[in-house]
Amino acid sequence: MATRLRVAVCDDYQRVALEMADWSRLGDDVEIVAFDLPLAGDEAAAALADFDVLCLMRERMAIPRALLARLPRLKFIAVTGSHAGVIDAAAAAERGVGVALTDPAASASAAEHTWALVLALARNIVVEDRNMREGRWQTTLGFRLQGRTLGLLGLGNLGAKVTSYGRAFDMNIIAWSANLTAERAAAAGARLVSKEDLLRTADVVSVQLKLSDRTRGLIGAREFALMKPTAVLVNTSRGPIIDEAAMIEALRAGRIAGAALDVYDREPLPADHPLRAAPNTVLTPHIGFVTEQSYRDFYGRIVGRILEWRAATGR
Repeated sequence: MATRLRVAVCDDYQRVALEMADWSRLGDDVEIVAFDLPLAGDEAAAALADFDVLCLMRERMAIPRALLARLPRLKFIAVTGSHAGVIDAAAAAERGVGVALTDPAASASAAEHTWALVLALARNIVVEDRNMREGRWQTTLGFRLQGRTLGLLGLGNLGAKVTSYGRAFDMNIIAWSANLTAERAAAAGARLVSKEDLLRTADVVSVQLKLSDRTRGLIGAREFALMKPTAVLVNTSRGPIIDEAAMIEALRAGRIAGAALDVYDREPLPADHPLRAAPNTVLTPHIGFVTEQSYRDFYGRIVGRILEWRAATGR
């Protein structure tokens, strides 16, 4: 009897992956197992050693060379999203492991979540919700977005969507990125400024950059010192773009008024991480792209990529 093709669906945190697509399209000779907890190191090697295919949700799980070497049956990896920076592509190629992306990314969902975080900070939604449940009434003063300045670090597809929301709230929009031109900024409804001027003048600083060697640690102690003490920071892009230690110090010292974060240096965020106790913060667990529509699209495309690989390889 031929060995069944075994497919592992990794990091299914909400335990919904098998409901989000018609996995039966893969055939009766395929066994699918979903893992709902993060896997890494020895645990990942032991859990995944007997699988032929891995299905990864964006950057939730890293597949370094050392782990690939311990997965003898692995033949194919399907990753949701538009890039596979978490996978050692060279090591995968050396071992004959195919890698496929689903593309496109869920930029609309992420932009909506960015704006949810902006509003949560501006109107102290989390604090007032908690205070209401504890019997208190009207304990904070929010700030109005109309007439304030939104500063975007990055003005790609996601940044352009966030810009449109800012315009709907009658905000002044400024933007910066290393390769942004005045013409492109204007086309998106923003005004190009230097990074320093953006940090000095923005009331809301929103990070919409991709993580790269150039952007890693882009916002550190020097940058926080430039920001107004009444300004707030929102990051729905990638955690390492911001120096977490410098951000925590800025929050504790009152050098900025608050931060709303959906992404972190280490994910899931450890239970004892100091950000969990940092003042004036709104924290969400990297759910900017996590909507039912996005999941149905992502997992549906995952099934499609596996079918394409099987057709091309005869497996």
